[in-house]
Amino acid sequence: MKKICSIYRSPRKNEMYLYVLKADALKRVPEGLLAAFGTPQLAFSLILTPEKPLAREDIHKVLENLETQGYHLQMPPPEDDYIEHLPEELLRRNDPV
Repeated sequence: MKKICSIYRSPRKNEMYLYVLKADALKRVPEGLLAAFGTPQLAFSLILTPEKPLAREDIHKVLENLETQGYHLQMPPPEDDYIEHLPEELLRRNDPV
């Protein structure tokens, strides 16, 4: 099952994305979600298939959400993940060259 998907980024929350079927555009997304999301900014379009995994989302869950509710909302990663890696990154930056 192939799905052509448009992926929009939120102007309000970094790394928050909204996946919709390209043919449906935003018409199946609830108004309340769009209000909270902000004016969607098209990031890119993508062909989704169950065999092709996504970097941060479960492809099967994304496809299921697109089929049943007409959209999939990708939330930003928890800030704790970033903070856990921050000291390590800072140490590498301070290493002598």
